[in-house]
Amino acid sequence: MTVARTPTVRRLEAGSLLSVLAALIWLPQAALLAHAVQRLAAGGGLGDVLVPAALVLGLGLLRPLAEAAGVRLSYRRARHLLGEARSHALRRLATGSPLDPRRHPAGLAASVLAEQAETLLPYLSRFQPVRLRVALVPPLILAAVFSQSWLAALILLLAAPLIPVFMALVGWRAKAASEAQMIEMGGMNAFLLDRLRGLATIRGLGAIEATAERLAASARGLQQRTMAVLRIAFLSSAVLELFSALGVAMVAVYVGFHLLGQLEFGAWGGKLDLGQGLFILMLAPAFFEPLRDLSAVWHDRAAGVAAEESLARLAAPGLEVPGALDEAVGGAGAVPGVEISHLHFRHEGAAEPVFADFSLSIRPGEHVALTAPSGSGKSTLLSLIVGLAPAESGAIVLGGTALTAGTAAQLRGRIAWIGQRPHFFAGTVRGNIALGRPCVDLPAVLDAVALARLQGVAGSAATRDLGEGGGGLSGGEQLRLAIARAAATPGLGLVIADEPTAHLDRATAAEVTTGLLALAEGRTLILATHDPVLIAAMDRQIMLAGQAS
Repeated sequence: MTVARTPTVRRLEAGSLLSVLAALIWLPQAALLAHAVQRLAAGGGLGDVLVPAALVLGLGLLRPLAEAAGVRLSYRRARHLLGEARSHALRRLATGSPLDPRRHPAGLAASVLAEQAETLLPYLSRFQPVRLRVALVPPLILAAVFSQSWLAALILLLAAPLIPVFMALVGWRAKAASEAQMIEMGGMNAFLLDRLRGLATIRGLGAIEATAERLAASARGLQQRTMAVLRIAFLSSAVLELFSALGVAMVAVYVGFHLLGQLEFGAWGGKLDLGQGLFILMLAPAFFEPLRDLSAVWHDRAAGVAAEESLARLAAPGLEVPGALDEAVGGAGAVPGVEISHLHFRHEGAAEPVFADFSLSIRPGEHVALTAPSGSGKSTLLSLIVGLAPAESGAIVLGGTALTAGTAAQLRGRIAWIGQRPHFFAGTVRGNIALGRPCVDLPAVLDAVALARLQGVAGSAATRDLGEGGGGLSGGEQLRLAIARAAATPGLGLVIADEPTAHLDRATAAEVTTGLLALAEGRTLILATHDPVLIAAMDRQIMLAGQAS
């Protein structure tokens, strides 16, 4: 994720600059304190230190105000940037085609967006300001110390590079550990979501214990990854504290022996006085303070960079649904026919195309069954007809309107898709039929329920509650509910069904067939199927191998 130089980023940097200013306020404060002590040591009285004391107090009040303002600005802008990064990833997920082989699992995407993305917040709001402080504050403090003693500055200069070197060595390992932790977390979440969706099947197969053991193993793996990250974080803190303590101690030893007259070199004026020595001693810890802060947020950087890369993978370009974010406007109109000419389509990475110079003509109101062996492209063709992926070349015309990125949403507004396993949300039957469409009112829902013969299932006013994924309904009832959902589509003219009777017993398949034919009355119907009963009910059968009957 590359952050552009927007006003938001500039305000983020303004917060970082305020934090730098707050840290640099210590320079005049230390100088004033050292000057006051020197005056007192020289025999001065209270009047000699009142002005320095007042200035120190004023600067002391200004410092927390500047620091608080910097933290506030950095946090607000970091939250805004995080929101933009999430929006970009969500947009890519929302527009991604179901035919894209790089499509991310739902559990992994949810883990990245809800959990891993949050680690970007401390990375942007804490690490970035600290990094700027490390770049500006130590050199300025070093220059101030150098103005008093070249030897003290040399000690600090020799101690400082050891910290970044060891931090970098630890940081490489920290980044790898954080990436491994996030991969483990995403994998566990994806596994958990998949098993929750198939809980009824797991119970039916008696695989609850095996699933629980697999989940426990994933949890143990995540625990080990997390502890590895924490060990590295503590190691980086220990390394920094060690070298910063050694640096301050060496400066203190030099200043002490210099003031005692044991080391009479290293100062520009021949010998440091008490005020100069105290000034150097007060600046030595401040020299290492930004580096100490860097250690505290180093783990934030490792986790943030890993999360940034995860979000970038979610937002990576891929196969998109044409007009995915355009408003789908249905409405009355003539029943559309389907004209396909010279269609070319190849799945990404596939050696052979699914369709090469494929053409097909379906009359308005015609009921057509597409048949072919599994893997021959029936579902892919249906997806291309409804605009779930763009074709490489060729034309698809629905009702006289060419399917393009500009017209796809409008055309989809009059198309209903019925798949083998339609998805339903936890909620009422009415809510699952209306799907939030304001134009689908209660009378429209009840008419759809009646067409699909679901009166005994839907409950009074279609208020029966369903579980996630249609929990509480049989497979046949779920397909009939999908037919009711399609029937409630305003201005419906084209019905697409992909293996609607697959995996159903004969009686249930007959019920679904009856509902599907009722839905398709007066409309164009295209379905992919191997069901001979359903094929016999169609006007025409089309073999994708090139033979039609």
